[in-house]
Amino acid sequence: MIAAGLAFAGVAMLINMAPGPDSLLVVRMSVAQGRQGGLAAALGILVGCMGWGIATAAGLTALLTASHLAYDTLRVCGAAYLVLLGATALWHSRKLTDPEPAGRTTVPAGRFAAFRVGLGTNLLNPKAGVFYMSLIPQFVPRDVQMFSATMLFTAIDVIELAAWYWLLTRAAAALSERIQRPVFRRRLEQITGVAFLGFAANLLTDRS
Repeated sequence: MIAAGLAFAGVAMLINMAPGPDSLLVVRMSVAQGRQGGLAAALGILVGCMGWGIATAAGLTALLTASHLAYDTLRVCGAAYLVLLGATALWHSRKLTDPEPAGRTTVPAGRFAAFRVGLGTNLLNPKAGVFYMSLIPQFVPRDVQMFSATMLFTAIDVIELAAWYWLLTRAAAALSERIQRPVFRRRLEQITGVAFLGFAANLLTDRS
């Protein structure tokens, strides 16, 4: 079981560090709201991951592959949510022409708002559920109970993600503090907006 856990940790780390909507959201929130905003968004994502892990342990995520309707419904809702995030970022980028007043941000202010956006981004992505359902069973030894092993691997994944997001929020917030020019914020909003739209298009064309 130790060897299986280490093997899973290595693979999960590579996947977690790959660019995706969750990491992009954490960076954007860290730049716009400071590190606390980024950490709040990261916490929402981590709660979503724990939810997917529990659903996988209970066998609920099997519905995503067994039912095309369930998968497609969640896929379309997730894509629509990403389109909303992308369009909002692009709209806010048009307003960033003058130095921002102190305390003003280009995303909904408040830690709860950042948490809510992070949670929604993760839970409305069916690929997150398929990730847990398809990857974890490959590492579970035959003589180990599936439920307990799934929860253990979920905990490993969440811990790795927490460490990764901690580094992301630290780096993004530090960069934001050094570069206060509106043009930097505007370019970031434009880049993240286009990226969110790209992730939405990818999700819509996915036929898993």
